[in-house]
Amino acid sequence: MDDLPGIDQIRDAAARIAPHARVTPVLRSAALDALSGAELHFKGEHLQRGGAFKFRGACNAVWALSDEQAAHGVVTHSSGNHGNALALAAATRGIAAHVVVPEGAVRAKVAAIERAGAILHRCAPNQAAREAMCADVQRSTGALLVHPYANTNVMAGQGTLALELLQQAPQLDALITPVGGGGLASGVAIAAHALKPELALFGAEPLGADDAARSLAQGDRVTTVVPDTVCDGLRALVGERNLDALRLHRVELITVSDAETIAAMQWLWTELKQVVEVSSATVLAAILKQPQRFAGKRVGVVLTGGNVDLQALPW
Repeated sequence: MDDLPGIDQIRDAAARIAPHARVTPVLRSAALDALSGAELHFKGEHLQRGGAFKFRGACNAVWALSDEQAAHGVVTHSSGNHGNALALAAATRGIAAHVVVPEGAVRAKVAAIERAGAILHRCAPNQAAREAMCADVQRSTGALLVHPYANTNVMAGQGTLALELLQQAPQLDALITPVGGGGLASGVAIAAHALKPELALFGAEPLGADDAARSLAQGDRVTTVVPDTVCDGLRALVGERNLDALRLHRVELITVSDAETIAAMQWLWTELKQVVEVSSATVLAAILKQPQRFAGKRVGVVLTGGNVDLQALPW
């Protein structure tokens, strides 16, 4: 597990990815403000390159490599968005990207990884199989592992989102992100509190993958949770150092059911007119579940991705 980045590393990341990443918009909806009782500022990372915030961290990790390291390419394991982001980032530098994909991953995301030019390696749908396959690829190719969230450069890249959002909406009182492995939540927390120490930070986590919430409540990292949620992007166990960052920056976690999340996703589709994946909707679900915690506040709400498998919807 790599160390947590500092604000200087996050600022360096912002400069490094600026030629490649998009500045994503902040979206508003009067209807959702009225529904929630808060002033919601939706950071549209579903409109980022690759359709997710993950491009920030992957791009920073790729461009932070020395020429000698880059020549061997990069490898990661991913259920979709990080793999796609790493493939796209590798293409900007003209290097190889190997992506280990578990069986059963969302078809739309796997197709996007292939289109981005990655070399796919299939494995069984469990963490041990992912890591074993990554190790095999590293041994045979010399590729450098770019972990989806337990990587300093990845976390620093994700933290650039907070720098950007607080330039676009400096008056925010609170900020909420989804929580899976914790790369986004930790990077954002570090950057946000460096710029605005009084900002209230929240994380939204599926009830069926609530290891981070349990870990914060118990004081020790919980690794026994078997994820059972439709939020495929949030099934990873929170990283050890990522959890340290959540604790250090007093990130309050709110758990939401799949039904609450799907209802929130429908609100985003109908009122914000944005197609986002179910993992993204956990943040609005959390606000609607506990509106008293956000009432009257100006809240930054991070929409993390828009890679929806439309073929899987019950038309």
